[in-house]
Amino acid sequence: MIAVTGATGTVGRSLVQVLAAAGEQVTATSRGISEGDVPQGVRHQRADLIDPKSLQPVFDGADALFLQSGGPSAHLLSPRDILDVAKAGGVGRVVLLSSQGVATRPQSASHGGTGRSIEDAVRDSGMDWTILRPAGFDSNAYAWAESVRTRREIAAPFADIGLPTIDPDDIAEVAAAALREDGHAGGVYELTGPALSTPRQRAEAIADALGEPLRFVEQTRDEAGAQMLQFMPESVVRTTLTILGEPTPGEQRISPDVERVLGRAPRTFSEWAQRHIAAFR
Repeated sequence: MIAVTGATGTVGRSLVQVLAAAGEQVTATSRGISEGDVPQGVRHQRADLIDPKSLQPVFDGADALFLQSGGPSAHLLSPRDILDVAKAGGVGRVVLLSSQGVATRPQSASHGGTGRSIEDAVRDSGMDWTILRPAGFDSNAYAWAESVRTRREIAAPFADIGLPTIDPDDIAEVAAAALREDGHAGGVYELTGPALSTPRQRAEAIADALGEPLRFVEQTRDEAGAQMLQFMPESVVRTTLTILGEPTPGEQRISPDVERVLGRAPRTFSEWAQRHIAAFR
């Protein structure tokens, strides 16, 4: 049995599908999960990472755990308590969805500090562990969906600064391999796409997938920050804007880890856009 936390999230949802298609027994959990959120045959259980005791039914009888690091709520987690509950339920292997920022922004409380404490808890858990550190997600482009649908427009800052964003489905497939296969214990995988892409290039890829031109508007840092503050804490917004506008060499590095694990190159942003273009029509 494999327990998947954050099972209604961008990576978790895809991971549940990959594991179910491979014939694995899966328990999928999140705070608001329901039967319609999971493939047929997948057990679903509501639980909250902020309340480790609520996870006992999820972990009972599980062999492996996919642990997502909590996103904006990460600072509210007690990772050592979560992992103690997992061990008590029989879990012997944990795969953590962390962030590239743990390594590239160690002085940032939002990206480095909280993420590092969760990684340390996993390393000290006594279980076999694997840590995934992805770059920014291709699916962050969903933030443009409404403006594309209503105005055929995309607005973003730092129009011509490239980052190696990654398809969340590739993250899910790497996680599935680490959960199912031996040989990944102690691995720290940096997961990126196959090439740098800029906001302007990603907008062009969406336009190509639509078959229609889109207007691109370059935002100022302040304009983008004001928009992000509607759904992100200020500390996260500050660091995110710095990554987007002043990336370190590490944040622009193309990692070979997806190909090493999966035996194929990671998908391009254009491929992601083609598969998800319905959201922008």
